[in-house]
Amino acid sequence: MNKRYQVFVSSTFSDLKDERGKVIQQLMKMDCIPASMEFFTAVDDEVFEFIKTVIDDSDYYVLIIGGRYGSVDETGISYTEKEYDYAKEKGLVILTFIHGEPGKLEFEKSEGDPAARKKLKEFRNKVATGRIVEFWSDPSELAGLVTVALVNAIKLSPAIGWVRGSQIGSEELLIDLNSSRKEVERLKDKISNLSAKNSSYSIDNIANLDESIEIKFEEIRYSHSNSKNSFKFSWGQLFNCISPTIFKGKITDSRVNNLIN
Repeated sequence: MNKRYQVFVSSTFSDLKDERGKVIQQLMKMDCIPASMEFFTAVDDEVFEFIKTVIDDSDYYVLIIGGRYGSVDETGISYTEKEYDYAKEKGLVILTFIHGEPGKLEFEKSEGDPAARKKLKEFRNKVATGRIVEFWSDPSELAGLVTVALVNAIKLSPAIGWVRGSQIGSEELLIDLNSSRKEVERLKDKISNLSAKNSSYSIDNIANLDESIEIKFEEIRYSHSNSKNSFKFSWGQLFNCISPTIFKGKITDSRVNNLIN
């Protein structure tokens, strides 16, 4: 079944318009479905709620950071950072690309406000902590880096993707498949719970089957004095001797004693 993956491209808008355009063109060549800020003329809290639904429907998340922090909400957090935080919260595979030489960027593509520069630096450190990032300096180079990273992500972490409606079976089949999926998840949870219980269950003072036991007995003789003897065997040997009888019908302590005797 042929799949098309939806890729959300996140970045600041005006300063990275050309770079984002090249990335989107490359995604379309890869038969992916790009989703980005191009589809929104302006961002506010109301629009951001809609953007979150687009991220929900996406399979992969591409973050491009240049020399600007971007427009912020009333709390001072940029919408680009908010998009990143939401994608991370939703567990999407995040591919991050940071400009390697921000000091060489043109003035209009850099932050002039010291406070914004500080927030940008903190954001760069935040997204680079605990994950692999790629550094770029040329828009064409960026598109190639995104291609390689996305191909690897699809190979290592295949997502759900989108398929044509004609490739999907009947509605009844989808319902059955969904029911089966839920049943599999329920059984997995049940097995996991049972495994957890069994792992914490133990019985003290239980002998190993290879451990030896000594039985002492007295041989009664009528013409001479009685003789005391003993012999050793393993619990496993004892079990092999008495188990065929034990598993037939009800067993009692006295019956086991008779078998051992």
